Amino acid sequence: MACTRESGTQHPECCSRSPQERSTETSRRDILAGASLLVLGISSALAPVPARAEPADERPKPGDLLVAFDADKPVPLEPKDIVEGARQRFAWPMDPAQNIVRRGSRLNKLLLLRLDPATLTGPTREHAAEGVVAYSAICPHAGCDVSVWLADRKMLECPCHSSHYNPQEGGVVIDGPTMRALPALPLKISDGKLAVAKPFTSRPGIVQT
Repeated sequence: MACTRESGTQHPECCSRSPQERSTETSRRDILAGASLLVLGISSALAPVPARAEPADERPKPGDLLVAFDADKPVPLEPKDIVEGARQRFAWPMDPAQNIVRRGSRLNKLLLLRLDPATLTGPTREHAAEGVVAYSAICPHAGCDVSVWLADRKMLECPCHSSHYNPQEGGVVIDGPTMRALPALPLKISDGKLAVAKPFTSRPGIVQT
C-alpha cells in the first residue's frame, strides 16, 4: 500500500505504520477478498437450475397436429372428423416430427367445434380451418372442463358454475361467474390434417388478477 495520496502528499495514518504492519494488512485483505469470491462461486454452483419443460408439457406450437383425446393411437384429425353442429370433441396437440402427444399438461387439452363459417365473426373466422375452431377446454373460472354444448343456442357451457361462452365470437363470455374468454388456438390445414397455426391467443387455465 502506498503512503501517499494521489496528490503526492503523505497519508499520515498509513505512513505511521511499519512496513510489516502494512504487509500484514494487505495480506489480510487479499485473504478476505479470496474468501468472498470462493463463497460467491459456491453459491452460484449450488443455485437451483430451472427445470426444462418436457416436449409433452409444452404448449401447442405452430405445425403441431391435433389428435383425438381418447384415441388409443394418435391419428391426426381431419376437418371431416369434426361434425358440423355436433357437441365439442376433445383433442391434444401432437409434435409430428417426434410423434409426441402434448398430454403432459392438462392445460393443453383442447375442444374442437365445426360451425358454419358464415356465422363466425372477425378473428374467429381467421382462426378457423374449414369451419373448425379450437379453444382451451379449461374454464378460466375454476379450471373445470368446458364439456357441455347447447346446440339450440350455439354456445358452450362449463357445468361446474354455468359459465357460458360464444364459440362463434372468439369464445367470449355470455354469462356466468367467469371473467375471461376461452383462449382460442388458431388452426390451419396441413396435408389435409388439422394443425396449429399460431399459439393460444391468451394464457389457458386460471389466471389470477
